[in-house]
This record gives sequence, structure tokens and C-alpha cells, in this order.
Amino acid sequence: MIWVALMFSSLWSQLLNSINAMDLKDLKSKIVAVPDWPKKGVVFRDITPALEDKECLRFLIDELAKMAGEQGISPVRGRGALRALAASNGVDKVVGIDARGFILAAPLAYKLKAGLAIARKKGKLPRATVSETYNLEYASEIIEMHQDSIKRGERILLVDDVLATGGTMASAVKIVKKLGGKVAGVLFFIELKGLGGRAKLKGQKIKSLIKF
Repeated sequence: MIWVALMFSSLWSQLLNSINAMDLKDLKSKIVAVPDWPKKGVVFRDITPALEDKECLRFLIDELAKMAGEQGISPVRGRGALRALAASNGVDKVVGIDARGFILAAPLAYKLKAGLAIARKKGKLPRATVSETYNLEYASEIIEMHQDSIKRGERILLVDDVLATGGTMASAVKIVKKLGGKVAGVLFFIELKGLGGRAKLKGQKIKSLIKF
């Protein structure tokens, strides 16, 4: 009887999960288009409604981890020789891009058993930095990372919320390489296909979850 009860409980749980299962359409519906912001002619994609929904947030991070897996990146587990073998498929750090990239990079780093490093806008980091200048679709910016945030030879996964013109991520990739890191992959929550951002990231393993 106990076995039957446990089996019924498991089947019921699976049924509920299938009923409540979220998909990419559900996630996409939570992204709000804001026209003419931050300047006229720009359509801003606001991801905060998706982050505010606990099921959406969980689904989003799980899907980013799956995309990392599709790039051959998996959490490093085990000890000794087994851990050394697994490390070839893992990453040492996940780099989040200022500012919404931080929100995605931290839980993703946790899932991948990696460290977290951040790329910030100029003047936000207190110690010696390496910097790169880039152009947005509506402005020009400088991005920086601490000189000691990445060690030579470390495998790095970079994450941001949106791939637009590609300048921000391209600059972050350059900094990682300057610091001696090896770029294992680049992930985005959203890709704005009409802005041609992929062209600035040639040679990188790029994946995006939602496309507009």
C-alpha cells in the first residue's frame, strides 16, 4: 500500500508539473515593449515583469543553464581525477554585464558551480581596471573589469540580458581576453535580430533564449 501511495504521489506531482509547465511563449509574454525609451526611436525591452514572476525567473535561469549545456558547459563535480576531467567542460567564472546581466549571471554561476565576475560602467569599480569603449544604439559608454577579476587560462562564460548592436558584449569579450581568460560561450536572454549584434561577436559561441 505504501508503494502504491508513493507511486500515485509521484504521478500526481508529474501531472501538476505538466499542467503548470512554462514555455518560452509564456516567458516572452512577460517582456514589455516600451517605445521611445530611453530616447525617441528606441524600443526598450523591459524584463522586470519576467523577473518579478517567481515561476518565470526559475524557468529563465534553468533555460540559460540548458543553453550553457548546449555549448558543452556543465557544472564541475567530483574529486581528484574525475573533477579534473569534468573541469574541461566547466567554467571558472560567469561574467555578468552591467547592469541587468548581474541578475542573470549570479544564479547561473551558482547552478554551474562557478565564480561570478562583473563588467561595470566606467567609475563604478574601486581598484585598478582594464577598460574598453563601445557604442550602444543610443549612446557611447566605457566598460571596465578589475585587473585581478580573471586569472590567466580561466574558462569564462559571459551573460547579458539583451543582444542589440553587440558593442557591450564585444567589449567585455575583449577585456576577458586581455586578462588572459578563455571565452567558453556567450549567452543572452533576448536578441534583437534587426540590430545585427552577432556580427560584432564573430568567432564566439553565441546563444539567445528569446528573439525579437
